[in-house]
Amino acid sequence: MKVLAAFIFTLLTWAFVNAQNEQAPVVDREFEYKSWTYQDVRSSEKIDLRDAVKGKKLVMVVYFAAWCPNWKHEAPFAQAMYEKYRSDGLGVIGVSEYETLDATKNGLDSLKVTFPVVYESQARDAKKTTLHYQYRTAVGDTRSWGSPWNIFILPQNVEIKGDVLTRKAPVVNGELIETDVERFIREKLGLGGIDKMTGVSEKKNSAEPCDPEKPSTSLKKP
Repeated sequence: MKVLAAFIFTLLTWAFVNAQNEQAPVVDREFEYKSWTYQDVRSSEKIDLRDAVKGKKLVMVVYFAAWCPNWKHEAPFAQAMYEKYRSDGLGVIGVSEYETLDATKNGLDSLKVTFPVVYESQARDAKKTTLHYQYRTAVGDTRSWGSPWNIFILPQNVEIKGDVLTRKAPVVNGELIETDVERFIREKLGLGGIDKMTGVSEKKNSAEPCDPEKPSTSLKKP
């Protein structure tokens, strides 16, 4: 009976952890993604996305809420990709959502994020009024907060002028699957297969779906 009980507990724990996992694959989607000019969270400078993609082979824009455990799990990997591939033409830009600037800055410092980060919103009640919400729901993201949400900008898809930056792009409706995404990045940068370790462990995310009203908890396998 003890063996059976332990097996059932392990099975339920595995099911719970995987139910909370918000990792998602890279998928191509067609939708209108507009260019933007947002203020940097660390300074008074503004970043124009259309200018930022110039000269890059690939740009990853990651939308996140600073309080979200899934963002905290993804951030070290995004930083690792930025450090490893920026000299090869990769750009990484963060877009902060639904959190104050002070809290966002503190979070970035804690996570040691050095890539550029701007903000679109600062209040949690703005969730359904942001472009972030419009974009992710347009491409099938059914999560409550959509943090993190990733879009990859390819230069061949960028429109030369106008409000719309691109009408098709690879997106990730959730947290990045590290090995798959590094393979994708290397392919788009023309670097071939993965030949070096990222230095970031490949692990399942057991964080609960982002909910600012609930403290994050996680279960460990016995």
